[in-house]
Amino acid sequence: MTVEQTGDLGKLLALLDVERRDEDVFIGHHPEQVTARTFGGQLLGQGVVAASRSLTRGNPPIHALHAHFIRGGDVTKPMEYHVDRFRDGKSFANRQVTAKQDGEEIFTMLVAFQDNTAGLEHAVEIPQVPYPEELPPLGEHFKGYEDRIATFVNALHPVDIRFANDPSWKAKEAGRKLTDNRVWMKADGVMPDDPVMHVAAMCYASDTTVLDSIITTHGLSWGIDRLFAATVNHSMWFHREFRFDDWLLYATRSPVATGSRGMGSGRFWTRDGTLATSVVQEALIKYFPPKK
Repeated sequence: MTVEQTGDLGKLLALLDVERRDEDVFIGHHPEQVTARTFGGQLLGQGVVAASRSLTRGNPPIHALHAHFIRGGDVTKPMEYHVDRFRDGKSFANRQVTAKQDGEEIFTMLVAFQDNTAGLEHAVEIPQVPYPEELPPLGEHFKGYEDRIATFVNALHPVDIRFANDPSWKAKEAGRKLTDNRVWMKADGVMPDDPVMHVAAMCYASDTTVLDSIITTHGLSWGIDRLFAATVNHSMWFHREFRFDDWLLYATRSPVATGSRGMGSGRFWTRDGTLATSVVQEALIKYFPPKK
């Protein structure tokens, strides 16, 4: 089934639909709404699509990815994704994807594909939070903070995000520290049936709130406190199939921050409580407290 989408979700789907320039070279573009450097979720999503389109035997689903961010991408130029084929079996496949600009490596990622077969089954339970219909849309949390968090307000919003707790700027104002951050997420519209696009959209969204718990553990907020953050590495494990146009709960926390680096870990559950995906991200993160 082909689904035509407009608005910010349409922009995301177009963004993820990388162009094939050569057998193992793909071109990805940037959106109109850009930040100082290429958004990490964009690199993850475009890289996943490039890796998937290089498969030649069977069509195993994506099992895991491990990415390292090397340089900040130039948002005024397209990105080249070079795919190396490490293994190409019917049930297993492995790819390395390297994003380049002007001959320099921006990002590299290993992507593993594996068919799902029957085996032992267990998983941690979904946290108990209100359902997304009971929670306000993200725009409600922006009101009164538009100037201080303009980067977030003016960003691309292809994903419907419902915070089950206060976002960092509201927690900061209330003087609260949060060790856990929990948000419901789904594409802001219907997506095509291609499961790769659902994985790519989740990759994009996984980079939006995973670092929040690093700063909220200390009672800090994006846009209000002087903070610098840049992703160093990002890993994801896809346990079960899902649709990203259905609600998923993304629960994140930070197990450690040290050496100017912080780690965020997260899990995506489907609405019925099925654990779909696990995420770990490490970032360079610096706080510049106000001078006394």
